[in-house]
Amino acid sequence: MASVLVPLAQGCEELEAVTIIDLLVRAGARVTSAGLQPGPIKASRGVVLLPDTDLDSALQQDYDMVVLPGGMPGAQHLQDDPRIIRLLQSMAATDKYTAAICAAPKVLAAAGLLDGKRATSYPGFLDHDPAPGMHYESAAVVQDGRLITSRGPGTAMEFALCLIENLFGKAKRDEVEAGLQRG
Repeated sequence: MASVLVPLAQGCEELEAVTIIDLLVRAGARVTSAGLQPGPIKASRGVVLLPDTDLDSALQQDYDMVVLPGGMPGAQHLQDDPRIIRLLQSMAATDKYTAAICAAPKVLAAAGLLDGKRATSYPGFLDHDPAPGMHYESAAVVQDGRLITSRGPGTAMEFALCLIENLFGKAKRDEVEAGLQRG
């Protein structure tokens, strides 16, 4: 079973966090949501999220993928946390998936993971201050190897389905998507 860590910071974008967690669980992933500190997370629109655990406890396990929800100031809190930067660098060094949406691709850039890569983000977070050699794209979801980025709340479902396809294959993505009745 694929294991996924979703770090949650105060001020994260709740639509992205919940969509990512929900769809990955529907696909059969073992998803761990982890707050940067113990206790509830107050998201960017005031919704209170209750993480499964705190980040220090979560980091005692290995994961196949780490996914960063965006939102502000959530993405800034993720970027300012040295544990997140080390985790991202470790995941990339061991050829595991790193993914971020909305403002959170800036955390990947801070960790040095976007150097020479294709990526996207919420407008203004990467396109005006790109990582060295990064190619900014405006697509809803951009994948470069095991690095996956997305634009924002409106692309969260497409992003989560892409994550599912990478972890479980196209048939599982199609199965989950069919149950969503997207159109």
